[in-house]
Formats: sequence, structure tokens, C-alpha cells
Amino acid sequence: MSLDVRQIPVLNDNYVYLVRESGTGAVAVVDPAVAEPVLREADKLGWTITHILNTHHHGDHVGGNLEIQRATGCHIVGPRADRQRIPGIQTEVGDGDIYDFGAARARVFDVPGHTRGHIAYWFEAEDVLFPGDTLFALGCGRLFEGTPAQMWESLGKLKRLPDGVRVYCAHEYTQANARFALSLGEDNAALATRAKEIDATRAAGKPTVPSTLGEEKRTNPFLRADDPALAQAMDMVGAPPVEVFAEVRRRKDSF
Repeated sequence: MSLDVRQIPVLNDNYVYLVRESGTGAVAVVDPAVAEPVLREADKLGWTITHILNTHHHGDHVGGNLEIQRATGCHIVGPRADRQRIPGIQTEVGDGDIYDFGAARARVFDVPGHTRGHIAYWFEAEDVLFPGDTLFALGCGRLFEGTPAQMWESLGKLKRLPDGVRVYCAHEYTQANARFALSLGEDNAALATRAKEIDATRAAGKPTVPSTLGEEKRTNPFLRADDPALAQAMDMVGAPPVEVFAEVRRRKDSF
């Protein structure tokens, strides 16, 4: 694998990622909430930061942009649809674009819903996805700037990717997300097993991220709004998937 991904926990529950492409030595920071821990980790590893890859404009994803750029001269890449809210942006990308990061190639998806200009980066050859706050382990982002229909379509783009893709989401929300997923009342053995594993992982002080897309397809209710078993558990038999999704999101917002 040509990508070496290092996870940096920051703030209360954020993950920032340092990603090194081994062929060229290029190093990207994905969604730097803050600068200092990222610069310190890169220095410890002996890595020279060359890029920042932003998924959306929220401060806990771009707050470190300018300080890291000043310190390293790195190149900032972000969503074309939200370029005015990405500090220091130099390259704008959007749906269907291919971005070459060293010798690795990322396919870009527009995935609005959480914000209007959100994107995700899929490194196909490396089975690596950086979805920002669109997709979480067992969850999805709140709909701050989009509609349920937009988010359901966005998640559909990611759901079509292969099961083996590792999902490097931006927050450690998994344990709370598991409690919510179980509250929907579905008889889902895979979910029950995963919830126990998550509790054990967190009790050991370890991260639950990354997950795999296959795990998410089997257990994440936000990806399963088109599954009749979930609709039945929610007393929504026959409802369009987007309506089931909207109800799952509504329940999570008040959980």
C-alpha cells in the first residue's frame, strides 16, 4: 500500500489524519482542526507536510489550515462548491474530479447534506476513504445546510464503493452512535455484535476508527434506510427510503 495513514486525536473527539504517499514522500493533512499537534507529529515522524486536504469548511476541520501553511508552505485542496469558506484554498475540486497526491490518486465526490459544499476523497487503489463528516462509524453528520434527500443521495455515492474500503471518518462518535442504532429496535445480529466490540474497544482506550464500508453497510442505520427490516422496525413499511432516512436522522437529533 502506498499510503501510510496516521491518526491524530485532537480537541474532544476529532481525528486529524497525516497521510504519507510512499512513492514520492508527499504528506497530506486531512481536515486539520488545529495545527500544533499535527506539526509536532509530522516532526516526530520526520515527515514534511506538502498538502492539506479539506472536506468542508467547519472550524474543527480547517482551523489549522493557515498556521500549517505558514509553517510548511503546503498546498491546500478543498471543495470547489465551498471555496469561499476554506482558508488558504489553492486547488478547488468537485464531483468526479481526480486529484493526484504524489503517486496516489483520489476520486472526489460531492456529498452535500452536512454542509452545502462537502466533499469526500476516495483513494481507490489503497481502499481508503476520507468522508469528513458525511459518514461516521455507525452514523452520519447532522444536516446543518442540506436536506434529507441530499444527504441520502450523498451517502448513496459512498455506499456504492467496495466493502473493503477503510472509512477514516473525522470523529470518535461510534459508541454513542451504536447506542442510538440499537434503540431503533431492529433485530440485527451484526449490529449487536459490533456494539459489544465497540464497548470493549473504548474501554481499552482504543479508537473505533477506521471502520470498513462493509461493516457500515451491514450495521449503520443511515446507510440502511432502503432495508425493509429497518423500515419494519420503525413502523415505516413501504415508506420511500428517503423518508425512512429522514426519520432516522430526526430521531438521532433528539436522542
